[in-house]
Amino acid sequence: MHAFDVLGDPVRRRILDLLRESELSSGEIVERVGAEFGISQPAVSQHLRVLRESGFAIVRAEAQRRIYSIDAAPIAEVDRWLAPFRRFGDHKLMALETEVARGKRRK
Repeated sequence: MHAFDVLGDPVRRRILDLLRESELSSGEIVERVGAEFGISQPAVSQHLRVLRESGFAIVRAEAQRRIYSIDAAPIAEVDRWLAPFRRFGDHKLMALETEVARGKRRK
């Protein structure tokens, strides 16, 4: 599955948002994401499988629990692909920075 197909799903993006904050067990992810999206444990597990198989998530066994974390490599790859397109939005930020600097000089 292509990276943008993986990231195109709001449930998978939410799981990655949660994992960005900290590692979580599969049970914690199922509880939080299931409640937020109103989906079942098997549905959340399917999204976790897609994240694992596409390389966005890593899972390790800890006794009976499965602990998930983010693998940064695919995210870095997406970031590299997006880099040339940032120039289309950066000019607005640069203009804002210029105006802020002008305002500071006037004071």
